[in-house]
Amino acid sequence: MTSSLSTTQSAEEDADSDEEDVADGDLSAVKPGMLEPCKMVLIVRTDLGMSTGKIAAQHATLACYRALEKSNPALLKHWERTGQAKIALKARSEDELLELEAIAKSLNLAARSIVDAGRTEIAAGSRTVLGIGPGPVDLVNKVTGKLRLL
Repeated sequence: MTSSLSTTQSAEEDADSDEEDVADGDLSAVKPGMLEPCKMVLIVRTDLGMSTGKIAAQHATLACYRALEKSNPALLKHWERTGQAKIALKARSEDELLELEAIAKSLNLAARSIVDAGRTEIAAGSRTVLGIGPGPVDLVNKVTGKLRLL
């Protein structure tokens, strides 16, 4: 089995390269209430026909986590204390991922897309998965509420 890092950019490289796509909002601005549930969503492009193993190898969770480590550690701790909810959703195209990423960033949510290295199933440079959050459920739903479960 191929290491997951060999099939995608490392999360650190991805976090650095995302800035050229859509600039982050103020990641420190999202502050959930004490008991407010939070979640992260992982939006998978279904048009690429990735296998389950390939989808699992994408590192959107780690990329989002790293984006918030320094800018909003309180949000990460809150998400961790409230169960670390992660939801997998479907997108039909790269254009849809880019639109969702821009909306999320405009709401000050962490949003990181993964660009595949092209060593296995997917062509190099393909944007495969978009991670959004973690963030308050109501805020994340403003971006992804109409998407279907994977």
